[in-house]
Amino acid sequence: MKLTHYLFACFVCSASILFAQQEKTYKVNTVAFYNLENLFDYEDDPITFDDDRTPEGKDRWTKEIYEAKLKNMAQVISEIGRDVTGTAPALVGVCESENRRVLEDLVNQDALIDSDYGIVQYDSPDRRGIDVALLYQKGLFTPTHTKAVPLLIYDDNDPTKRIYTRDQLVVTGMLDGDKIHVIVNHWPSRSGGEARSRPKRIKAAKLNKQIIDSLFSEDPYAKIITMGDFNDDPTSPSVKEYLNAKEDREDVKIKELYNPMESFFKKGIGTLAWRDGWNLFDQMIISSELLKKDYSSYRFYKAGIYNKTYLANPRGRYEGYPYRSFADGGFTGGYSDHFPVYLLLIKETE
Repeated sequence: MKLTHYLFACFVCSASILFAQQEKTYKVNTVAFYNLENLFDYEDDPITFDDDRTPEGKDRWTKEIYEAKLKNMAQVISEIGRDVTGTAPALVGVCESENRRVLEDLVNQDALIDSDYGIVQYDSPDRRGIDVALLYQKGLFTPTHTKAVPLLIYDDNDPTKRIYTRDQLVVTGMLDGDKIHVIVNHWPSRSGGEARSRPKRIKAAKLNKQIIDSLFSEDPYAKIITMGDFNDDPTSPSVKEYLNAKEDREDVKIKELYNPMESFFKKGIGTLAWRDGWNLFDQMIISSELLKKDYSSYRFYKAGIYNKTYLANPRGRYEGYPYRSFADGGFTGGYSDHFPVYLLLIKETE
């Protein structure tokens, strides 16, 4: 396996993999993001618009269906990056989870319980009640500071007409001894059309950039990962212009961002499909410090889209699209309408 300009032989060692090059060894951890496609419980919350996801609702969302959905989500998460690291991801950003309860049920599934995940989650003001959250392996990551930053958007710039959407979750912590900042996003949808809804996502991008710049103001060499369902592609104005996320890592200067997902998108590879076309809304964007080739602390190795065959619709009109869990008024037995994305981070072992 070729890693930058070194040749490594690899072998699995308990919860990580070690890359050996002469007298140096390297370990790898996965950081992932997954849109869970409406992971709701089956109880009616009188505060949010979740009526469809109840046994009496339009979707006939029963306890049995909920448990099947949980099992599917846990299976996927447990496998992301495992072929390299030998374990589930150290960090997993998620969106479209209804509340903390569903996340607790998720991490206690058989496929994930041994990973001993902690949860960082705040209830968002989204009208459907869906949140963003970060799952973390307690043995690998320790949160030191967390906050939910509200995205303030108003109809017609009227402060009395707020559009309630997801917060941006900021988590700072120590990943196996390294300080890492993670921002989990779920930007406003394209409902009403891409052009009409674009200003909302630009507003989200401006907030994200503000958060990132505040972290850089404290430490120009901060290791930052901003991830999520941006509801925009890597070449969309929100990402390309307002975040100024660059495709070529050689062009990234200090306090700038690199988007490894853009090269996938330009090859026609996406995380969701719509009207016979692919989009890549699910992205992992990183700061310049993670691109250095000094592996005494965690650095970027590679990015990927977890699009295994079983996650794709096996037949029919939507063959090859992400195998969503709910369609045509019923549970399909599938997973999500989005493929997960991930990063591999490496560093030298002592």
